[in-house]
Amino acid sequence: MKKMSVSDAAEYFGVSREAIHNRIRRGSLEAVVENGVKLVLVDGEKTTRAKATPKQLKNNDERYYKLLEEQNAKLQSRVEVLETETRTLRDQKELMLVQERQKIEAIYKEKDEQLKNILSTISSQFMLNAPEPVEEIETLVEAEIEEEVSSKDGIISLKKHLKRQKYSKEKAKKIQKKFQKKAKKDERIIVIDKKFYLDFIKYDYKGLL
Repeated sequence: MKKMSVSDAAEYFGVSREAIHNRIRRGSLEAVVENGVKLVLVDGEKTTRAKATPKQLKNNDERYYKLLEEQNAKLQSRVEVLETETRTLRDQKELMLVQERQKIEAIYKEKDEQLKNILSTISSQFMLNAPEPVEEIETLVEAEIEEEVSSKDGIISLKKHLKRQKYSKEKAKKIQKKFQKKAKKDERIIVIDKKFYLDFIKYDYKGLL
């Protein structure tokens, strides 16, 4: 048996180096490793075989490179498919995240509306049970005072008297200003809680009305 390098064996058999490796893997050729170098065992009787021409070697190399290109094209196509599937999965994941976020926002919005309704109901109940506003209380107090004073014969508030007499707004204002100026000096003017009252039985209000 003659030992040859892979390159020499390829040239000897007129095939490519890859073909020699394939034959070694299939077991049609024997090989040994010496000092880290793979050597092919070739039968000595075949040494008379004609060596492959450069053209044959070139054709073998071209077929080998063509095979590599085909495999590379298949791998590239597979990579493109995997990239497309990856983008699709990523888009689906983003869509799911958006949908989940929208669901969460909808839940919180619904809870906010429920909370607002509860607060509104509580506020309404509080307003129903709350004490009357200050202005309303003051109006009620004034009405009670006026009613109490007016219950005495002949006494009436200036405001009510002007309303009964149907004075114009301008004339009513002038009369009120007169009462304000002379309230402290004129004994005919009765002042209770900063309100003016008239006693027509006891006094004559000519010059003021």
